[in-house]
Amino acid sequence: MEKTYTHKKTDPLREKSFKLAIRIVKLYKYLTEGKKEYVLSKQLLRSGTNPGAMVREAANAESGMDFIHKLGIAQKEVGETHYWLELLFATNYLSDIEFQSFSNDTEEVLKLLTSSIKTKKKNLGLKVLSIAVVLLISLKFLLY
Repeated sequence: MEKTYTHKKTDPLREKSFKLAIRIVKLYKYLTEGKKEYVLSKQLLRSGTNPGAMVREAANAESGMDFIHKLGIAQKEVGETHYWLELLFATNYLSDIEFQSFSNDTEEVLKLLTSSIKTKKKNLGLKVLSIAVVLLISLKFLLY
């Protein structure tokens, strides 16, 4: 029986990165117990569960830049995860259907990460622009 996890507020990135981590853990079990593959699967386990952890860390980031940094790490880890999946597929540990399914999941998480980073960068840029405008207006009044 599969356990379900619910979070009060809907957050697609948090949800999908967590579900990807669950799938990766299950794939790790399958590879080690069923296929007796221990090296590549351990790398996959590390990189494939990390994006979810980084998303959680980003939720408690100390600043906007820290948020971007943590999600940037998650992006890199998703890329690495995809590499290990490709390698497992190329070495016949994963079928085409299994690989495509995982590839779709990693691509979806990567798109969400990229979108979140772009949005945060845009918002930070607007914030900096607003502060600059306020400072310029204040300076103008001080000079006159």
